[in-house]
Amino acid sequence: MTIERANHWEEKSGEWITWARTPGHDAFWAYREQFREFVPAPGAATLDVGCGEGRISRELTDLGHHVTASDLSPSLLAAAEEAGSARRYRLADATALPFADGEFDRVVAYNMLMDVPDMPAAVSEAARVLTPGGLLTVSVVHPFVDRGRFDGDAGDAPFVVTGGYFESEHFSGSESRDGLVMHYDGWSHPLGAYTAALADAGFVITELREPRPARADMTWWRRLPLFLWINARRDG
Repeated sequence: MTIERANHWEEKSGEWITWARTPGHDAFWAYREQFREFVPAPGAATLDVGCGEGRISRELTDLGHHVTASDLSPSLLAAAEEAGSARRYRLADATALPFADGEFDRVVAYNMLMDVPDMPAAVSEAARVLTPGGLLTVSVVHPFVDRGRFDGDAGDAPFVVTGGYFESEHFSGSESRDGLVMHYDGWSHPLGAYTAALADAGFVITELREPRPARADMTWWRRLPLFLWINARRDG
């Protein structure tokens, strides 16, 4: 399963690089300033796990973090390095990180836990490489909106939940916008699965946020949260 995930993002790396690097193209840009405020202040060393083409690493670097960028896709990691996104780069599986225990005091997992077949194992690895008292910052697509769709294109279209909520489910699909296409493949988890994984790994949640975009034209996402953000401290 991990190999399948790596193959998907390696195969679609060109799509993602273009998608992510087109300014203003996807939802990241509407939440960017809020996320910069949400991320804890820099410590001694920050790991951006599942860094993709490096845009979160670049944001963290701009905020003063000493960033190590890691990803399972060689092409995405190379793109991150080519863009000067971090101080160092490591090809790495999020469930088996090539770092020492307690090597970092900040770990950021931005919209990547949905891509990992064994999400609790990735959370456990984040805990292992964090110092006691170190902070994990997580962004995921909100578990509720991940389970439904808007019935129509109007801003006031009803949101319809098309299946169950409580089980983790595999998903695949694509999104098209302004001539660009991005294919996705991953797992949708309920909120309880994330909080259980954090608790089992020894984390204490210190902040949970459901951000609302400042852009007035994002009517859907001013009604329902598109993302869920969590800051958690490694206990002990």
